[in-house]
Amino acid sequence: MPDSTAPFTHVTSATSAASAATRGTSVAESETARGRRARAALRALQVVLALFFAFASAFPKLIGHSSAAEIFQEMGWGSAGMYAVGALELAGAAGLVLPLVQSAAAIGLSGLMVGAFVVQLTVFDGEQAATPVILLVPLTLIAWARRRQNGQLLRVVRRRG
Repeated sequence: MPDSTAPFTHVTSATSAASAATRGTSVAESETARGRRARAALRALQVVLALFFAFASAFPKLIGHSSAAEIFQEMGWGSAGMYAVGALELAGAAGLVLPLVQSAAAIGLSGLMVGAFVVQLTVFDGEQAATPVILLVPLTLIAWARRRQNGQLLRVVRRRG
């Protein structure tokens, strides 16, 4: 027996998607089942990247692990540069999971990855230049998908300023 609500559900989903598009809502914010799945996938990606940046990238720098210290010594940045980059990565990781600053954090981490790419090319002869580029792709996606938060953040900052 065919489901008599199937056409209605399809029309409702299409109408919701169309109204979301009309309101200027991105797919990551739409109310359709597809939009909910997209939001969940985006959120999972943000958590995975936050964990990576916090534990695999920032933590070794902040504890002064020898592998990180050697790299920063070779670049000529010393321990101050290592701690600064580690702190920025940890702040970015935290920002990826905080609702109001997710886009700003992704933009900031993207800037770090562009810098890391340049350093890999110039100091280390492109040895591991693919890593920051690979990380740049999902960070750009997050920054774009959460871009509406930038306006909200700006309004909050202006109110408090």
